[in-house]
Amino acid sequence: MRATVPTGMTLEYDTFGSPDDPALLLVMGFTAQMIQWDERFCGLLADSGLFVIRFDNRDCGLSSGLDGVEVDTGAVMAAGFSGGEMPQVPYTLSDMALDAIGLLDHLGIERAHIMGASMGGMIVQTMAIEHPARVRSMVSVMSTTGDTSVGQAAPEVLGVLISPPPTTREEYIESAPKWMVWQSKKYRDEAKVKELAAISFDRSFYPEGGPRQLAAILASGDRSAKLAELDVPTLVIHGRDDTLITPSGGLRTAELIPGAHLLFLSDMGHDLPEPLWPQVIAAVTTLTSTAP
Repeated sequence: MRATVPTGMTLEYDTFGSPDDPALLLVMGFTAQMIQWDERFCGLLADSGLFVIRFDNRDCGLSSGLDGVEVDTGAVMAAGFSGGEMPQVPYTLSDMALDAIGLLDHLGIERAHIMGASMGGMIVQTMAIEHPARVRSMVSVMSTTGDTSVGQAAPEVLGVLISPPPTTREEYIESAPKWMVWQSKKYRDEAKVKELAAISFDRSFYPEGGPRQLAAILASGDRSAKLAELDVPTLVIHGRDDTLITPSGGLRTAELIPGAHLLFLSDMGHDLPEPLWPQVIAAVTTLTSTAP
């Protein structure tokens, strides 16, 4: 299904469960398509009494891309990590948050529970800060605050993250195991990583969106002060094994947001491995069922 939203983007989305149930909007991370929210995971959330919505962010998957719009990635990264003057970027996390709000409008949903992973966690934080009337509760997963002193990626992980992807299907699939460097140590599975890489490549291979999404993250700055002012029921989920956004990012998020609950999982990296779904879903549904 597709929705054209007021920002001008056309978003690919699908849903699970009954629209009569409370809505839970799932927002995925950097360059990650909505299929990274496993269908079975979405189905279990729907079975718990939630109307689950997942979608492709702009510049990813089957949603709109800003074809041909270039970003000076080096200059953006230098400014983002040094505090220098940020060059102009095509969009920020605020624009991506507006995309999500537009999707809720399209679906006729006044207020929703929102759950974001990694960059998606940054987007849902921005939604809660800038559009609090639209948010019933927030779940920030393996994410951080925008403060570059916390959540820093391990050097070897950052290199993998920003390295140009292979351009052929075969090379893309064969190189996919390099992503395991940030995944849960206990549950790494090379065959599954390659299988998802093949599915993702066949669905949409759009590497040019990555630099623009990265620029949006870095140009959006530090949300710490505004997170400390939130009045939104919040759950923060993070893994001790996370080397892409290291645990200090999640811990600081939970520390800042008044009344936030923290689920800190020993065997979780920068992913949501199936053996941990019961704990994650239980925590999420406890939050959504008790939020006003």
